Amino acid sequence: MRLTPETLPAIQQALAAAGVDGWLLYDFRATNPVAGQMLGLEGMVSRRVFCLVPRTGAPVAITHAIEQGPWTDWPSAWGKVVYSGWEPLTAELGALVAGRTVAMEYSPEDAVPYVDRIPAGVIEMVRAAGATVVTSGNLVSQFFAAWTADDMRTHSATAEALASIADEVLTECGRRARGGTPVREFEAMQWVQDAFRARKLITDHGPNVSIGANAANPHYEPTAAHSDLVVTGQVLLLDLWAHPADGMWADQTWMAWVGDDPIPARVQAAWEAVRDARDAAITQLRTAHAAGAPLRGADADDAARHLLIARGYAGQILHRTGHSIDRISLHGSGPNLDNLESRDVRDLVPGCGFSVEPGVYFAGEFGIRSEVNGVIQADAVVITPGVIQQEMRRV
Repeated sequence: MRLTPETLPAIQQALAAAGVDGWLLYDFRATNPVAGQMLGLEGMVSRRVFCLVPRTGAPVAITHAIEQGPWTDWPSAWGKVVYSGWEPLTAELGALVAGRTVAMEYSPEDAVPYVDRIPAGVIEMVRAAGATVVTSGNLVSQFFAAWTADDMRTHSATAEALASIADEVLTECGRRARGGTPVREFEAMQWVQDAFRARKLITDHGPNVSIGANAANPHYEPTAAHSDLVVTGQVLLLDLWAHPADGMWADQTWMAWVGDDPIPARVQAAWEAVRDARDAAITQLRTAHAAGAPLRGADADDAARHLLIARGYAGQILHRTGHSIDRISLHGSGPNLDNLESRDVRDLVPGCGFSVEPGVYFAGEFGIRSEVNGVIQADAVVITPGVIQQEMRRV
């Protein structure tokens, strides 16, 4: 969401509900994507920018004298202060925030690094100006990371496309392996990329096609120089993510067993644990939502992780249960399903999207992960794609 006269009332209502005096946006050379998106600045912005969105009244921006171009569309009814030196900047900031409690992209003790965008020195500067600084984490979730109806529509279409591509690629990998002409991981990755282009989908890298021991590396990605054959008698992991040109990301992971040999009991047990952990996280969210209770990604992460630990996989858990997804980034700035890597106790408010992807990894042997996506709506927790994986596929 961009800060405009139309969106200002909703932001101010949230500030009042949070009991803070304002939201202090700060940016320097695009280091804070939240401020950049909210302010909608275009062109060169190479000097420090502050903008106070107060609980009542008009926003006020502090801007540099040589960079007025990006502020052409700033509403004339709103305040704009121009500075050139550091002393006027310090004075203007003090006049704006002294005695106020302001929310900034800051996370105490870096508990949620995805919100911790403001340099420590700037926090010191704002405090020295007489302000009390609190985290803007819930504001970021509500006004920066939340999906629109169009985001939901494009995500749903992309999710179904990814599920179809995964089915095609896994099937062909299995056919080639059983036929004695196995494909290399890198070639299979190119199949996915070709399918993306055919469907006008975009990705930033990948996907992850991992056979056997390579699947034990959650961030494995084959290259032309390092790519193993997809052969029978192995676990095959396919992780793929993409978005349309002007739409929302989707991100999925699918698991298969290549060939006709029986799936080893150890592999089957790991698959069932991961599947059940995924479903435990979803159930936790849906149960809380139905009860009208707060929805926290940390609680969903606990539900999934505790199940995996109870099944004996404490040593094989390498990452959180899920990450935020927003329009700006596949790994977004909203609440994560995470109480492992970080203490993300932010609420999952309507519009927050995320992945649900528990995994267990056995170094040098194999890895298992199952990934679907979710979004909180006013009346439901929606999971995509429409049909999610329940059994280890045989290909």
